[in-house]
Amino acid sequence: MSSRPPAGGLVLAATPLGDMGDASARLVQALGSADVIAAEDTRRLRSLTTALGVTPAGRVVSFYEDVEVARLPKLLGALRDGETVLLVTDAGMPSVSDPGYRLVAACVEEDLPVTCLPGPSAVTTALALSGLPSDRFCFEGFAPRKSGERARWFAGLAGEERTTVFFESPHRLAVTLADAAKALGGDRRAAVCRELTKTYEEVRRGGLAELADWAADGVRGEITVVLAGAEPREVSMADLVTEVRDRVAAGERMKSAAAEVATAAGVSKKELYDAVLQSRP
Repeated sequence: MSSRPPAGGLVLAATPLGDMGDASARLVQALGSADVIAAEDTRRLRSLTTALGVTPAGRVVSFYEDVEVARLPKLLGALRDGETVLLVTDAGMPSVSDPGYRLVAACVEEDLPVTCLPGPSAVTTALALSGLPSDRFCFEGFAPRKSGERARWFAGLAGEERTTVFFESPHRLAVTLADAAKALGGDRRAAVCRELTKTYEEVRRGGLAELADWAADGVRGEITVVLAGAEPREVSMADLVTEVRDRVAAGERMKSAAAEVATAAGVSKKELYDAVLQSRP
């Protein structure tokens, strides 16, 4: 069976996280045959093609977050004309915390063909290495940068029973893990995966407090964090009301606090909101 992608249409291609040996034969073929290559970083694309010994035959355009919307019309025009547009990001799968979603959505809207060349993914690689349950998980993108937003974000994950995967920059890792330990408990299990597939790959597993202490000395490289889900718990409506009122006292809007607590506990948002209103003196 031919490995050649179908002529015409958008092709999403996963690229290596670091080890060029992870590039698929289909990726190599597509890089050399696509009419257009939309790349998150054209310099990274040149490094990739050089390492793989490929010379792109088509035209190369940049396609990063700040120009994503502006580039859509021409790329859609190429697709309407029957050209093959290959979308690659710096590492891993396009549209997973990388450019791509808007282009895919636009193609779906116009019924233009979209296919995928599967391959490396930091999300699933870290999940598999973490040693944490992988039967049910969620991906949360990057943790919020601001401390207040990050604290509320972790509070919203307090009752999440699925394993959670998220990205973080190395210079914020220590404070993020410390915030997680404060919100979720220092013993909550987690894994920090650093430089996946690269020479200095490292996976640290342990409680959040332990990992925060380790990260305080400084960490380098690209980081993926895997967080164990919460243990199932039986909570009363009175407990949930108290939790909402505590969050409101800390500065949150009652409606949003009630919604997040209700979602985490798996109860009706309206029922909890009404209960909070009725509890007010």
